[in-house]
Amino acid sequence: MSALGALPARFRRQRLLIVGCGDVGLRVASRLMSGPGAQRVRVLALTSTPARIPALRALGVTPLLGNLDAPATLRRLAGLATRVLHLAPPPSGTASSHWLRDLRTLALVRALRHRSLPTALVYGSTSGVYGDCGGAWVSETRSVAPETPRAQRRVDAERMVRHFGRSGVRASILRIPGIYAPDREGGTPERRLRKGTPVLQAQDDVFTNHIHADDLARVCTAALWRGAAQRVYHVSDDSQLKMGDYFDLAADLYGLPRPPRVPRSTAQDHLPLALLSFMGESRRLNNTRLRHELRVSLRYPTVSEGLRGPA
Repeated sequence: MSALGALPARFRRQRLLIVGCGDVGLRVASRLMSGPGAQRVRVLALTSTPARIPALRALGVTPLLGNLDAPATLRRLAGLATRVLHLAPPPSGTASSHWLRDLRTLALVRALRHRSLPTALVYGSTSGVYGDCGGAWVSETRSVAPETPRAQRRVDAERMVRHFGRSGVRASILRIPGIYAPDREGGTPERRLRKGTPVLQAQDDVFTNHIHADDLARVCTAALWRGAAQRVYHVSDDSQLKMGDYFDLAADLYGLPRPPRVPRSTAQDHLPLALLSFMGESRRLNNTRLRHELRVSLRYPTVSEGLRGPA
């Protein structure tokens, strides 16, 4: 047995691989490398962009060049990490026979199966897997009912993560709603408010859910160490707002005019299809598991606090 293997688990240096190391992944890396026990965590990040390598190294992250769309480039991932955070989105839909599959997650779990397995895999999914719930409260036990190809690909990814977890890996799934943060690119409604983009009138409006990017990073970190096997967690704050009320709140905070309201019957004349799809689903996410099982106390429990900036 190696000297590392002879040490108690709490003293071994962990190797975290972040797949999809964008804004949230970098926030997770920053937390792990600057918080308590930082000397016992080495953070690695998969990137398909050679130009990102110097910036990742400057942050103390070890970059690994590879592409989820080219499985042969992932061979070096086998046995490399003790924990894996998978935040990479599925590929966009095409007319191919695989357009409802997430072939990126398939390539990742196949690469990780070789040699020693990680102890934990956390996958960042979306709350869109539930489809429209008519504004009802939703717990993690509710059956998925994806209504868009994007959400169907996420369900496919969740299925593969769960299957991978049966091999002995502690696999957890985070279902994530809208991510926001004042220091995130496009992370607030300000640009849309300045453009005067309308929202639905009150009687047609939908409940929407949110999480601050910093709180999401904290939940990802907690799930890597405390997430239960085959467990799903909602990563949502305590806000109970309809979408129009969210934009009104932001407008008031920024001193901007509130957005105009339009009926659903004419919304397609004013809004892009991508935004319309979000306005077709209404639900409220129960976050009890996040608080009681992952033991995360949100720094920004409502969007009113989060949109104002650092606490």
